[in-house]
Amino acid sequence: LKSLSMKIVICEDTAKNYTSVPPGLKQNVTILRLSNNKITLNTNDTEYLHMFINLTELYLNANVITALHNNSFCNLSKLTHLDVSNNSISVIEPATFIGLNKLAKLYLQHNKISQLDSDTFVSLKSLTVLNLENNLLGYLDAKVFNLTKIYLTKNPWNCSCSLLSLQNWLNISNVTMENENTTMCEHPDTLKKYSIKTAPIQTLNCDARGDSISTAKPPFSLINTRSTSISTLRTSANNNSPPLGKSWIFLVGVFVVVLCTSLLILGAVKCPAWYRYLMSYNHRRLEEHGPDMFEEDFATDMNTFPQIPYTNEGDSMVVFEQTHTFVPDEDGFIEDKYIDAHGLTEEI
Repeated sequence: LKSLSMKIVICEDTAKNYTSVPPGLKQNVTILRLSNNKITLNTNDTEYLHMFINLTELYLNANVITALHNNSFCNLSKLTHLDVSNNSISVIEPATFIGLNKLAKLYLQHNKISQLDSDTFVSLKSLTVLNLENNLLGYLDAKVFNLTKIYLTKNPWNCSCSLLSLQNWLNISNVTMENENTTMCEHPDTLKKYSIKTAPIQTLNCDARGDSISTAKPPFSLINTRSTSISTLRTSANNNSPPLGKSWIFLVGVFVVVLCTSLLILGAVKCPAWYRYLMSYNHRRLEEHGPDMFEEDFATDMNTFPQIPYTNEGDSMVVFEQTHTFVPDEDGFIEDKYIDAHGLTEEI
């Protein structure tokens, strides 16, 4: 540990095979160099670093860091330089750099970063230099307003709709893209010789957000579910068979439920009426009446006929005479004498 002045305190602990931030450091250190170790920057390391509130420069390059988590440097409000290059970082959480209000230079080159949240650098209002060289970035939605220099070479840039926002920002803002002539498109093949800043990206197939509305390859080689659905429909059409799905099963189920419910309601409404109709039908024996009863009825019916005002002497009148009487049989039923007894006997 050596002191260059009252305000600058430098700590050199490089290439010592440390697996964590070494203990026993003085809290007034301002420049901390921990390069070429085996530090993972786990939770204990970040909590320990929060104690060094006077740090202005922190060098963690060439370690074995794989991820930068939220609030990893939140107490280092005086930090102006942060170097985490030459690690194996693949994940940078959106709130990693919260609290670094004075950070001016950020070095993230030579890592395995494949994507960055659009708000990752929003809190870095003082950032002027950003190095993202030699990573796995296919696109970048940069929201860094005060940058003066940016390094983007040696990334597999996909010069499609997803890169439009970065290209527009590079051309409109005052930022300088270092190594512009070697920062080339990786995809598609037709644009491999173009710089990402000047590549003629077709905007006709892009929507307002910069997403492709055609079957262009999406960033990070993610599966484009829209293209997959379209190809499935086309394949089904070519095979003269409808696309597979479960909607028809749902419709059949709904139809069956509605039909069963309707039958139950109809049964509940109609069953009492049907039951009353069935029970109201009773078999009854014919009532027995004497001969006088039939004579009275016949006389009564004759009186209901209209009176004939005059009669023609030439007209003949036919009078039916009752020659038989109805005699009740022994079994209680009335025997009709007009029924041919001989014919009835043959049928029996």
